[in-house]
Amino acid sequence: MFDLQNELKMLPERPGVYIMHSSDDTVIYVGKAKILKNRVRQYFGSGKNHTPKVKAMVANVAYFEYIITDTELEALALECNLIKKYRPRYNILLKDDKHYPYIKVTMNEDYPKITTTRKCRDDGAKYFGPYTGSNTVRNTLEVVRKIFSPPVCGRKFPDDIGKGRPCLNYHIKNCFAPCTGKVSLEEYRQVFSDICSFLSGNHGSILKDLNERMKKYARELEYERAADIRDKIAAIEKLDESQKVINASKHTNSDIIAISCDMSLAFVEVFFVREGKVIGRENYRMENADTTDTSCEAVTTDFIKLFYSAAAYVPEEIISEFAVDDEELICGFLSEKAGKSVKLTVPKRGDKKKLVALVKENALLAAQNYKTEKLKAEEKKSILPKLKSLLGLERDPVRIESYDISNISGSDNVAAMVVFTNGIADRKNYRKFKIKSLTDTGADRQANDYAAMREVIYRRMREALDEENRINAGELERENAKFLPLPDCIFLDGGAGHVSVIKELFEEIDCDIPLFGMVKDDRHRTRAMVDSSGREIEISMISNIFAFVTRIQDEVHRCAIGYHRQLREKNAVRSELDDIKGIGEKRRKMLFERFKTIENMRNAPEEELAAATDKRTAKILYDCFHGEQGN
Repeated sequence: MFDLQNELKMLPERPGVYIMHSSDDTVIYVGKAKILKNRVRQYFGSGKNHTPKVKAMVANVAYFEYIITDTELEALALECNLIKKYRPRYNILLKDDKHYPYIKVTMNEDYPKITTTRKCRDDGAKYFGPYTGSNTVRNTLEVVRKIFSPPVCGRKFPDDIGKGRPCLNYHIKNCFAPCTGKVSLEEYRQVFSDICSFLSGNHGSILKDLNERMKKYARELEYERAADIRDKIAAIEKLDESQKVINASKHTNSDIIAISCDMSLAFVEVFFVREGKVIGRENYRMENADTTDTSCEAVTTDFIKLFYSAAAYVPEEIISEFAVDDEELICGFLSEKAGKSVKLTVPKRGDKKKLVALVKENALLAAQNYKTEKLKAEEKKSILPKLKSLLGLERDPVRIESYDISNISGSDNVAAMVVFTNGIADRKNYRKFKIKSLTDTGADRQANDYAAMREVIYRRMREALDEENRINAGELERENAKFLPLPDCIFLDGGAGHVSVIKELFEEIDCDIPLFGMVKDDRHRTRAMVDSSGREIEISMISNIFAFVTRIQDEVHRCAIGYHRQLREKNAVRSELDDIKGIGEKRRKMLFERFKTIENMRNAPEEELAAATDKRTAKILYDCFHGEQGN
């Protein structure tokens, strides 16, 4: 039994971290203290000065524990790590802070690689980020590949040097091809060192170095290498021209932070300034930042602690709209992490003040966009009660699954399953199926569709049962299941016939999920729903329910048709190229990466075909295509 008063008396007068637990052992708050005894006792004394949030937290504390540290700086670092680990309910949380993507350059290896990751490790590699999402990372990598052309294939160096021909990327000048053996280890590492400088925003130093190397190669009459570096310089200079100049006379590295608070959320905008130029911007969302009881200074403080404790790079200056608590302590913490002096600045006037105002505008815009998206999501969610009433369901259809079959004259049967969760397309849960049970392509198409629909839904239910059994046996985590949870209702792209077939299946397997067919008119538009009793349910064409059901029907039809077309094209490609002796799977892949279609190959000159494969294969292919045309 936890004796609160006795534990409070035993608290040490030392710096450390305290951890509050609820009755079910959940960590609900983590904090750091210069003197644990004084800080923790404040929570359980008179509550008249407590904010509503602190009162709610204290009311839920069943017991606490603490970890002593040698210094308050160590306590600050430990507090950041524990907040990331437990994500306590009453702490201000940086939304998905531990899942933001980074760019990783493995400079700890002889032959570095450039990859993306969502975890920073102390492994000697260099990390750049965090970025808000995969699109930002993808765009950044695209610029890096355009300028520096690093290898992106799966070859391992130095083991694969000199083995096989260079891939397509070399021929289209998207790779400097170390696999050819013509690139020394020193030259290879220099490229990745340049990439690291570029990602750090040190464009001035990299341009200076590149200019020196270009002149050196020119003096040594290595004009091809000099021209390659010239092109890199031009690309970086063009990129620089498009970036906003903050202070041309002072080449500083800094981050500018501004915040827009809206009830329990704070939207944080960060501009990254390197060498006096804005090279990028990101926006983040802070949860539990209730502005009725938490000041903007506290939100700024918590953001800086959480963000920079995980960041791969800390600039010399962090400029913010609001001052931070424990400024001296946090400066010391960041300086130790960065290995250089870091200062926190709150500008009162001048260019920096104007820049903070610009960043603030972006934070306000991010908050407005979030609210707009949230309203759209709420509007979609409001459809569910109406749909429940219209269809006579017992509860809101939070998860809706819809199925459609696609084939041509009964052949190459495939099916698609789409999922809508809370009224929104849940694409990560879409599934595609190849129909296995139908071999007689001359059978009645409608009969084939019924049989295909029965097979698909039977397989879907069987997979769900198997996953449930594996979860109960401890062999599978529920969050990793692909066919759970079961839907609240199922929409079939078809009328009473499809519903009748699946109703019979559900009776056999003892399943009571509500079934509905989406009935179309002569113009292939949704006009009604049909339930398992055969009753048609009319839908007003001017209602938002009609638009919602039509969207589901269009989506499942699109997925089924798309999957069928994908398989058909794949099979057509395989059969046509398989007839050409000397072209295996590897060369087929190379050809289609370059030309996309058979028709493009047919129209290509022999020299272009050779650039994608080799001269011998190109001649075989060219003769084959032109022989066909001459017959």
